[in-house]
Amino acid sequence: MNITDKQKKLLDHVQVNIPFRMLVESYLNLFTVNRINPEIGIDADALENFDRSKFTEIADTLSVYRPRITLHGPFIDLSAGSKDPRIRSVTRLRLEQLLELVPIFKPVTVVCHAGYDAKRYAFFKEEWIQNSLDVWSWFAEQLNKQGAHLMLENVYEHDPSEMLVLLNELKSKHVGLCLDTGHLWSFGKSTTTVWLDALGEYIGQFHLHDNDGTFDQHLGMGSGNIDFEPVWHYIKSRKSDPPVITLEPHQKEDLLKSLAYLEYYAELLIGNRSPTPLTRGEA
Repeated sequence: MNITDKQKKLLDHVQVNIPFRMLVESYLNLFTVNRINPEIGIDADALENFDRSKFTEIADTLSVYRPRITLHGPFIDLSAGSKDPRIRSVTRLRLEQLLELVPIFKPVTVVCHAGYDAKRYAFFKEEWIQNSLDVWSWFAEQLNKQGAHLMLENVYEHDPSEMLVLLNELKSKHVGLCLDTGHLWSFGKSTTTVWLDALGEYIGQFHLHDNDGTFDQHLGMGSGNIDFEPVWHYIKSRKSDPPVITLEPHQKEDLLKSLAYLEYYAELLIGNRSPTPLTRGEA
């Protein structure tokens, strides 16, 4: 993969998502050779089919170049706010399994989907909120004990109010927002600026990828029609520590497109920051 020197410097300051199985089977060498900071996706497949020794082996291999690591938790068919106690129980089980991997990978953040979908949950919204708060409060506390922070990610939420109620209640647990631009554009009904204005104080991470607005395509930045300017304006005006930035391409070509796009914003993203602006255990 041809990466320019400028892009290599950018890679010091961003995460790149990769499902654990793909890291094991195909991409570990790509990440180590290019010293890429991974956001490792831990899904049900990984939890069911790999044992602790394999997770430890991968973590040890990555540790050679001392990357900053973030994790993405399992989400398919899970619901922290479900009315069904069995679904909540399975959700908590998966999160407990994820917690066992935190001391192995030592992530700075762990991203999980907040999971509100008005089409499915509006008729018992208050109960969904309380059930969610019970789960996320417990999970965030466990992460904090290990020096990591929970970031709740938007997916099908239409506007920031559907996230704000959780973030307000979880503020004391140091829970932040992972604002996903692709989800916002394809599923949301409010602009990026509206989200940033309403939830800017909670943003601890961005997931950056592009699409044409029809569905969640995970294209390289600049390949769709998302306007990222509000994101750059937010980062420039931010007074607190810089957010973690994760690129979420689904193809190597899309990673290269995102890196080429970000070259125009290298000074903003790098500036005088160290290669790991957020270290494990710091807010």
